[in-house]
Amino acid sequence: MKLILENIKELVQVDPKSRLWVAGKSMSEVQTIKNAFLVVQDELIEDFGPMEKLGLADFEGDDLIMEIDCSGKMVFPSYCDSHTHLVFAATRELEFVDRIKGLTYEEIAKNGGGILNSAKRLHEMSEDDLYTQAMLRLDEIASMGTGAVEIKSGYGLTTESELKMLRVIRRMKQHSPLMIKSTFLAHAFPLEYRGKREEYMNLLINEMIPLIALDELADYVDVFCDWGFFTMEETDRILMAGMKHEMKGKVHANELANSGGVQVGVKYNALSADHLEFVGDEEIAALMGSETMPTVLPGAAFFLNLKLAPVRRMIDAGLPVALASDYNPGSSPSGNMNFIQTLGCLKYGMTPEETIHATTINSAYAMGISENYGSIAKGKVANLFITKEVSSYAVIPYSFGSNLIETVILNGEMQ
Repeated sequence: MKLILENIKELVQVDPKSRLWVAGKSMSEVQTIKNAFLVVQDELIEDFGPMEKLGLADFEGDDLIMEIDCSGKMVFPSYCDSHTHLVFAATRELEFVDRIKGLTYEEIAKNGGGILNSAKRLHEMSEDDLYTQAMLRLDEIASMGTGAVEIKSGYGLTTESELKMLRVIRRMKQHSPLMIKSTFLAHAFPLEYRGKREEYMNLLINEMIPLIALDELADYVDVFCDWGFFTMEETDRILMAGMKHEMKGKVHANELANSGGVQVGVKYNALSADHLEFVGDEEIAALMGSETMPTVLPGAAFFLNLKLAPVRRMIDAGLPVALASDYNPGSSPSGNMNFIQTLGCLKYGMTPEETIHATTINSAYAMGISENYGSIAKGKVANLFITKEVSSYAVIPYSFGSNLIETVILNGEMQ
């Protein structure tokens, strides 16, 4: 099947060099082609360029050609959302109301809310019901332009429930057109292990991770290294265990304090370090020249009124930055990457160009797929979206309450 997009007002995020990420000052520059065409053959981008170079006569011998007129519309590579928790049992709007009334996130957690609340409900829900709910969320984010997503476990806490979550993610991979990566997350200590941390560490390292690896249920292993959660030393041990089972590391780091999580992640060449509200000179120095993608989650900081990560400082220092949604029931109940771009601009001082890189190629790198996703380049997978008629690409973050996406294309097929 050959798909030809014609008369594209502007083809955005063109990268003939197929860079794996974009850093520092380069993030302020986005290459586009005005009045463009793009050709998709089967699931891959075959060609693109200005309309005057499109020779339709070259395709006369091809069977099954579909032409789409994109006059007045723009074409982007799909968003890559590198940090979500899409598999969960129930929403937590009552905690949202509690916070409005003045309770802190920590107070809610002490009263049985937070992660422990999600873990309890997930334990009680069947695998089939978890799958059905998660697929609805997956369809929702696809309609808003996301074509690749990383889904983390971490709301199970027990071996049985963590395996259940990861089996649901595997099933989603098998039945969704989105590119999906799965991550086992060491998220928190269950209540019954609060005074027996070493016992739970042994459970994680000697039971959960080997079983997950045996069934090939996770692409990556992640650890919440922060105040009140896993220490640097515990994070080190979990990442080492993952590495022994051929699962590359990631870290939830520095959301609540200068936890040392960034440094541990860099030590293990973690694919990404996520959250990063508390980042100073030491963390920036550790990230410089590393293989670890700094990943900021604006939705969580917005929803919880947290301190903001110093994105401007990181980019100005020469670092790349990715943005992801952190879609989860407690601290970021939305997977709308259009709105994540808006928050990047309004709250973090990013330009629209910087948010484009941060939600496409850099977030693709943060989930290990930037060779094939995240930009417009020949040979990359044709995960794209076509906007409605818009004036410029800056209107995407500007129109934060509108879905300006008209057509979604995944693996070269219109959805």
